[in-house]
Amino acid sequence: MSASLNSTNRLDDHLSRRGFLRAGALGIGGLTLADLLSLKAAGAVRTSRQKSIIMVYLHGGPSHIDTFDMKPDAPVEFRGEFKPIRTKVPGLDICELMPKLATISDKFSVIRNLSFAEYLDGHNPPLVYTGYRTSTANPTHRPTFGSVVSKLHGEAVRDMPPYVAFDGFDGKPGRGTDYLGVTHRPFVPGEKVTALDPVAGVTVESISNRKELLRSFDTLTRELDDASRNMAGMDDMKARALDMMTTPRARDAFDVSKEPTSVREKYGKSGIQFLKARRLVEAGVQVVTLTANSESKTWDLAGPWDTHGSNFKTLRKLLPEFDQSLHALITDLNQSGLIEDVAVVVWGEMGRTPKVNGNGGGRDHWNDAGFALVAGGGLKMGQVIGATTARAERPVGRPYTPQNMLAALYQDVLGIDPATTLPGINGRPMYLLDNRDRIKELV
Repeated sequence: MSASLNSTNRLDDHLSRRGFLRAGALGIGGLTLADLLSLKAAGAVRTSRQKSIIMVYLHGGPSHIDTFDMKPDAPVEFRGEFKPIRTKVPGLDICELMPKLATISDKFSVIRNLSFAEYLDGHNPPLVYTGYRTSTANPTHRPTFGSVVSKLHGEAVRDMPPYVAFDGFDGKPGRGTDYLGVTHRPFVPGEKVTALDPVAGVTVESISNRKELLRSFDTLTRELDDASRNMAGMDDMKARALDMMTTPRARDAFDVSKEPTSVREKYGKSGIQFLKARRLVEAGVQVVTLTANSESKTWDLAGPWDTHGSNFKTLRKLLPEFDQSLHALITDLNQSGLIEDVAVVVWGEMGRTPKVNGNGGGRDHWNDAGFALVAGGGLKMGQVIGATTARAERPVGRPYTPQNMLAALYQDVLGIDPATTLPGINGRPMYLLDNRDRIKELV
């Protein structure tokens, strides 16, 4: 193919099309072809009115009774080994292993009456990303909320992807995002994501002529086709890939080495994703999803918060790390003034059994009750929302569900009406959420 871009800078004329893609797709070094197909940038400068969400997914289902809904007066086989500590918020005592969060409790709210009981028992990550349970055998084909934001609000920042998923989640199982088009899949960073520099022999100047660059992609159209032959949005992705590789903003946003050592240390060794998330929303990314205490991207397996055995031993390791990372993130967003425009939501897809099992002091799956923590986004902070029974077995009164939480994020943070419809997999309009009642205490 003809790869000449100008008289002084050329791609190797002998480079095959397959090799060309592997070499970094005209300068997006370190990004795979799948990454390229996921890139969709939106605009140049973050404004104070652009809203973003950072979602921290506690992979495996965190124990509510050992963290933010402790029951010190319950029998020992329920209350467990940990003691509660007081916070700045009346009625909000939390686990002793989270002393840093206790000092900033006025900066977040805890929802204690979340219920996952309408869903089948077991792990179902799509529940907190889409509001719907799904499986490979019975996919619901619902888009993740990040993909919805990309679809509806993805034009705000030209040279950054609107949706970044450090957790690797893009709608699996069932690939629910696909019907919105490959353009709206998340950008899933790889190990070399900071290496967004042009490949050898290709400079920013050499690709400044966009039309000529896009013509050079024409012969690659068939190569770029994915397994489902989905070509929708391909031209848009070409242009947006160009936007990303001709600016240092994307590369710099992922590069935590640009932060002072003192800042990196504040987040802790397990908090790098939290720090990257903060840098990305500062740069204009609208949705960032990440996992706490886990680098796992295997969505058919449980994560570190799935404490069927050795619950207390495991939490003695996880909770101090989580406490440090989340405290640093919320504190930094407040100090930078971004907290009104960035919402942080922390949750899993279930709670854990209030009664400790005989498997080395573990707690099993518990869909009846769980929690979510929310900070920022212009929502009301410093409160406890809802309650559970004396042994944390189920919510008192009418519970909130994951769809209620997502409805609040859509409408009260992002300004997206959850009654919005998008064409489904068969072209039939589908509401973003069926249960569109928001968590009223947050507004």
